[in-house]
Amino acid sequence: MDMKAELAARAKQVEAVIAAYLPKEEGYQKTVIEAMNYSVLAGGKRLRPILMWETYRMFGGRSKVIEPFMAAIEMIHTYSLVHDDLPAMDNDEYRRGKKTTHAQYGEAMGILAGDGLLNYAFETAVKAFEIEPGNLNIGKALQVLAQKAGICGMLGGQCVDVEAEGKPVTMEQLEFIYRLKTGALLECAMLVGAILAGATKGEQRQVEQAAGELGLAFQIQDDILDITSTTEVLGKPVGSDEKNHKITWAALRGIEGAKQDAKRLSEQSVGRMEGLVVKNEFLTRLMLELMQREK
Repeated sequence: MDMKAELAARAKQVEAVIAAYLPKEEGYQKTVIEAMNYSVLAGGKRLRPILMWETYRMFGGRSKVIEPFMAAIEMIHTYSLVHDDLPAMDNDEYRRGKKTTHAQYGEAMGILAGDGLLNYAFETAVKAFEIEPGNLNIGKALQVLAQKAGICGMLGGQCVDVEAEGKPVTMEQLEFIYRLKTGALLECAMLVGAILAGATKGEQRQVEQAAGELGLAFQIQDDILDITSTTEVLGKPVGSDEKNHKITWAALRGIEGAKQDAKRLSEQSVGRMEGLVVKNEFLTRLMLELMQREK
């Protein structure tokens, strides 16, 4: 399997799905819609919708009911990045090699664009009911999407992360932050895919655990790249963790310790997926490839 070509093909398909659900740039509120679309179309790996789609397919899902959720999770992920880049947060002016939303449209419109994307994500996800009105799993998937994005998920992790800046942080606190801030949306992606495909509760638990370990490993790898990579390769400024006085996994464990932890967690994650009766070779390869990324 040519992993690079396969991933590019799937990313292209996902891009088409996302583009189909973006709002039209018209009306008096046109500027905020332009900023929203600019943010979503700025690039990226489209990792979350791809993981969602592949998990859905692994459990036998074939309907277009997954597509509104694929678009919605990318909107939620993008809104979190838009707000993360704001002056009050990480104060970054570039992401993925392009100007961040607030740098392009101004701080106020950056805030509103993030708000708009979060709201529009749920407007988009509920369109799944138009595709399969009698599918009870859509309601369950919406519940997961809301929880994993909220105070018990990504938002909660971000809040604890902000409060921890400049303060001593234990490994336990840091793992809590990472599991929520980064892991929750990866759990959401794969769990929604499993739910909509009709996976059993036991299979859903296994997928959620695997995604959580993948998310933790993914964030540890981000810490490593923030130290070892360059702005040109990474597509965003390096050294931002040190600049913002953030305690990271790499700072607490050292580069080599962080690399070992990321490798162990990613192998555990893949092991859980391989323990399922159903298989998806591409999904397994993707999970491993994520730990060898340079961006």
